[in-house]
Amino acid sequence: MPEGDTIFRSAHALERALKGKIITRFETGYARLASVDDNRQLAGRTVERVEARGKWLLMFFSGDLILVTHMRMNGSWHLYRAGERWRRPRRDMRIVIETVDWTAVAFTVPVAEFHSSASLLRKTTIPLLGPDLLKEDFDADKAIARIRQHADEEISEVLLNQRVMAGIGNVYKSEICFMCSVNPFRRVETLEQRELEQLVHTARKFLTANVAENADAQIATYPGLRHTTNTSDHSARLWVYGRAGKSCRRCGQRLEMRKQGSGARTTYWCPVCQPFLLTKSS
Repeated sequence: MPEGDTIFRSAHALERALKGKIITRFETGYARLASVDDNRQLAGRTVERVEARGKWLLMFFSGDLILVTHMRMNGSWHLYRAGERWRRPRRDMRIVIETVDWTAVAFTVPVAEFHSSASLLRKTTIPLLGPDLLKEDFDADKAIARIRQHADEEISEVLLNQRVMAGIGNVYKSEICFMCSVNPFRRVETLEQRELEQLVHTARKFLTANVAENADAQIATYPGLRHTTNTSDHSARLWVYGRAGKSCRRCGQRLEMRKQGSGARTTYWCPVCQPFLLTKSS
């Protein structure tokens, strides 16, 4: 699933290319979007801004019209220069937004809706997000306070909660806990203040490091290029995620994996580097 950094990167690239530009063509494979276009034509509107809210991407148009998309597992936004050949087949196209210079294409995006400012506020399936780790005004103290409100929950499940902090997905969940030497199955109430501060700092550090500019004009929301280690070796770009049964890059212990939480998401950890503690340390 695309995580906060990939959605942020897509939104940033789309805004850079489309902001202030007039739409010359809109096309969609979704009847519900086409119906809105029939009544409130997209062509001729101006793209006001594009922003990421956690794992949601919102595109704002003049005249109080907002396109909201969620990538789920396989969706992605691509950005092409005028006349450039698409890198995915047309059968995967769900939305096309075209300007004079650029064409933005949403491929296999499963969730796409139009909203006004008022209807967006009422939309309960688009949650009120916690502090966004990738925003300049991110408030670490507020994020820690929200984490503490889930005292009886396991920390890696809380890290995934977008109402607590926006942007962390399953890959980063395991990587953050490993980097901080925190067992992912510890309850929040067992964590010291310094551990919470380190978890939040590391989360912000990892996500920020993975939104660097991409010289390629194409934007895919899940390129699989995340790095949490400092090595330039692409095969060693992650500490624990996806490496069950392999040796820990720090201590050599065999890494473990098991399903966690109501969503049965995979969690990876090192039993030596991340010992399980039942209570706060002295």
